[in-house]
Formats: sequence, C-alpha cells, structure tokens
Amino acid sequence: MRRQLMWLVLLCSAAVFSQAVQAQSWQATAGAQTPDNAVQALAFLPNEIWIHAGDSITWTFPVLEPHTATFLTPGPPAQVRPSAAVGCPGTTASGSAFDGSTCVNSGRTNAVGTTYTVAFPTPGNYRLVCLVHVNMTGIVHVLSPEVPLPHDQDFYNSQAASQQHALLHDRDGGPSEGEGEDSPAHDHSVITGTGELVSTTGGIQSVSVMRFMQPSITIHAGETVEWDSSDVTGHTITFGLEPPNVTPATPPSANVFVDPDGARHAIISSTSDSVHSGYIAQAGHERTGVPQAPAGVTQFRVTFTNPGTYPYICAFHDQLGMKGEVIVLP
Repeated sequence: MRRQLMWLVLLCSAAVFSQAVQAQSWQATAGAQTPDNAVQALAFLPNEIWIHAGDSITWTFPVLEPHTATFLTPGPPAQVRPSAAVGCPGTTASGSAFDGSTCVNSGRTNAVGTTYTVAFPTPGNYRLVCLVHVNMTGIVHVLSPEVPLPHDQDFYNSQAASQQHALLHDRDGGPSEGEGEDSPAHDHSVITGTGELVSTTGGIQSVSVMRFMQPSITIHAGETVEWDSSDVTGHTITFGLEPPNVTPATPPSANVFVDPDGARHAIISSTSDSVHSGYIAQAGHERTGVPQAPAGVTQFRVTFTNPGTYPYICAFHDQLGMKGEVIVLP
C-alpha cells in the first residue's frame, strides 16, 4: 500500500510538472497599415519576445505590403543575408523548428491573413529578419523551461498595439500640417514617399508613407519634373508598361540616362512612351567591417516635350495606391 501510494504521488507530481512545462503557442504580427494602405509599419509587432524552449510563435501577416519572417543561421560563419526571391535558400514549411543550425523562412507573402509558425526547441537568442525590408528586425529569447518568463501573451498583445499605434500615427517624417496629397508641388518636384526608423531593444522598426505626396502635378511642355525620395524603403517611377517581375535589381529602361549629379533622367514625348526609373532608394547603411556602400539614387527626372496626361505608378507599391499623374499643358 505504501509503495502504491508513493507511485501515485510521483505520477501526480510528474503530471503537474508536465502541465507546467507544456509547450505554449505565442502570437505576433508582421506589419501593420492604415485603412487606406498608405502608411505601412515595417515591423514585427512586438519585435522582442521571451518564450520557453519547446514553445512556438505564430506570426500573422495582416497587410498587403509583402514581408517574410526569417531566421538565418548565426554561424560561425554567419549566413549571408539573401534576397527575398532566394530565401534562405527557399521557403520552409510552417511549423519548422529553428535552433540556429539551419535557417527557416516563411517566404515572401502579401496574402492578408497568412500565418507562419516557428518552433524553438533549444534555448538561445535568435534574430528575426524580414528579407524584403532591411529595417525590420526582431529577437526571440528562448529560455530553459525552469526559468520563469517575464511576460505573458496579454502583455505582448498590448505592446504590439502600442508599437503599431506609435508607428502608424507618427508624422515626424511625413508631410507637415496642411501639406500632403492635395498641396501643390513646388519647383516641379514630387516627394516620393517618406519614412522613419525606430530603434528598440528588440531591433529596428520603420514606418513608410507609400504615396507620391503630390499625386497630380501640372507643368508646361518642355519642362522637367523631379521625383525626390526620402523614404526608408525604395520606390520606382514607372510610366507605361511595367517591366515583368520587377525587383530592386531590375535596371532602368534603356531610355534613362544619368545626369552629372547622379540623378537618373528620361525624356518623354508621347503618352504611349514607357519609362522605368529603376530602384530609387537611399544607399545601404554604413557599418564597420563591411565594404563601403555606393551612393544611392534618390532623384529621378523626366522632361516632357509634348502636352498630354501622363499617369505613372510605383511598380512595387501600386497595389497600395501609390500612383500619380503629370498633366502637361502646351
């Protein structure tokens, strides 16, 4: 009887311990946007999470702007960051485990409501990146089961909501009061997106206003319009036919030349002309120990020789509403 009672106590203790360390599934999101899709939070929300070994995290993708949820191998040697098209390489199935030895990657997705789950079997600190946006990172702290966690899911939900609100409603880098889509352009220039970087203990978050700030501009034949980008992500100015499968590596169209100051330039004489600026973006951030980055291309000019209405888009973000027109008068 005493032996049976001892076994019963041991079984109950094991059941309680097993329940205490039962794997938990955590929830987070990748990206956020305003109702009109114009302002995009390029961020993992939240971008710092503490979990136990054996737990998993499911990221939901609620936006039209594409993202990935990717864990690259830290090495040594550390894995070289690939493009979103290549992956890590390729895409791994939802539910894949990451312990730092082999990369996992959701693949590039902009299907609203898509989810991607990663399991973490081994303690460690693992960096989360988006292969589409270099300024979108986070970290997952995986602790041993006996170590208490500092936060619960309700805390992360609240933190994610707070970070989302701060990013989507911060206008420091956007148009000033009274400016924006309805304001006239000055000096025949169009602001091409705008954005900001935000540093947190979990990594980098960014916000981008994916709009041509003067979507309709009127000039006279023979004049030139300049598009100036100050965004944290890249854009294009594309008239007419869009190049197939456009990527940041897609070159400008053959009718684009380079001005002495490094700006790209094209001449359009007909509303049926096609012109593609190529990727217009700031140079990559400087960092000790990596090669010097070449100067970025942040200006694109077009001279219009004949009257007409010339619609154009950003080939990356037209599905978000990033479109404009140039009205050329005689």
